[in-house]
Amino acid sequence: MAAVSAAPDAPYADLAAAGIQKILDVLDPKTRARADELGSRVWVNALPSSSRTIKSALEDGMAGQRVIRMRYTSKNGTTTTRDVEPVLFASTNGQWYLVGWCRLRNAMRWFTVARIERASVTKTACSGHTIHEVGEPPANARPVHTRGG
Repeated sequence: MAAVSAAPDAPYADLAAAGIQKILDVLDPKTRARADELGSRVWVNALPSSSRTIKSALEDGMAGQRVIRMRYTSKNGTTTTRDVEPVLFASTNGQWYLVGWCRLRNAMRWFTVARIERASVTKTACSGHTIHEVGEPPANARPVHTRGG
């Protein structure tokens, strides 16, 4: 519960929160009360979450490997419309990024999710860029495993 609360912009965080709620709904009253009490002992000051529409587009584009068209404002304030082939999501220093092949720049780029103003999935399939093109992850980074490892 704490991890999901602390990372509302994480990819698929809404699905994780729904899964937690399903688990909580089937707990016996004593266990549920204990979970609620423990939850009150964890405080989170998370940044505001991106819109559900934007997150859905990013998640759907990644899952279906479809080009995402997005309106993006760079750190220096320049706003552009980009067609991006999503390759991976990354989190570093509390910030989420969409890493993908930018068709405007013809290069791999890291897009800060919080700076994406609009996003929609196109019908265009990605051309096959891989995580190996992104480079090596930082020494302290690791992929998310689906089996407890």
